[in-house]
Amino acid sequence: MLYQRTLRKPVSVSGIGLHSGKPAQLVFRPAPAGSGIHFVRRDLPGSPSIAVNASNVQATQLATTLGSRDFQVATIEHCLSSVAAYRIDNLIIELEGPEIPICDGSAKEFALKILESGFVDQDQPRKYLYVTKPILEGNEEKHVYVFPYNGLKVSATIDFPHPAIGKQQLEIEINEKTFAREIAGARTFGFLKDGEALQAKGLALGASLENAIVLDDDGVMNPEGLRFPDEFVRHKVLDALGDLVTLGAPLLGHVVLYRAGHDLMNKMVKKLAQSMGSVQLTELGGLNPELPVDPTRPPS
Repeated sequence: MLYQRTLRKPVSVSGIGLHSGKPAQLVFRPAPAGSGIHFVRRDLPGSPSIAVNASNVQATQLATTLGSRDFQVATIEHCLSSVAAYRIDNLIIELEGPEIPICDGSAKEFALKILESGFVDQDQPRKYLYVTKPILEGNEEKHVYVFPYNGLKVSATIDFPHPAIGKQQLEIEINEKTFAREIAGARTFGFLKDGEALQAKGLALGASLENAIVLDDDGVMNPEGLRFPDEFVRHKVLDALGDLVTLGAPLLGHVVLYRAGHDLMNKMVKKLAQSMGSVQLTELGGLNPELPVDPTRPPS
């Protein structure tokens, strides 16, 4: 895709906030070429806005939160994963409240609304952040590394000492079709004992079996079960795609995640933005066809 893209018409998504338990609503609106992606808090005086950029990430515990001194926008990753998968460059996301609607705990509703809107190609070329040398963030226990790759691929490994999860791995080439089929419907998950502790602190007040996979000591509590046998690792890929939007430009590379969450993804995004010797901002016509397409081992 050579040119920038926005939506054809506004579309809205309603629900509740995961942590507040209060009504939440967003509207996706088209934006001019070259403007980027911004959240706007329509419920606050002056309708303040904030750019989707790693420098504005204020918190990464449990979810990714953007913020300034005056306001926050919380739980942005599910919504932004669809923005990443459908390569939307310019977008205004209006909110009535501090949280994105949690919907069913996946990105499915956001993806459906984006497709309902349709797309408009704009008159400015898209610039990609193209990885030219391997980049590592983390340690042996938890890490993210990114290899040169002429596309966007994600490989993820998770390992939880729980009978319903254990060790799960997934490698997937990200495009509109694979996202819709394999990733968008994967729900967030949590443990019953952790949820009770969070609610005692005034968090996760909107969490339920309707918007998350909930696990007790023995297994999955949701009566309908799982949507995929490996739904847990698929959701980790979904989260990572949303966090990558804070780069400010679509990534061309192979992202490898090992037990990595929002905190490591935020560190990796910041490192990518600062690693001018290992990345380059380029249009599709500027790609180097001699770069390796598939990595075989992590950087040292």
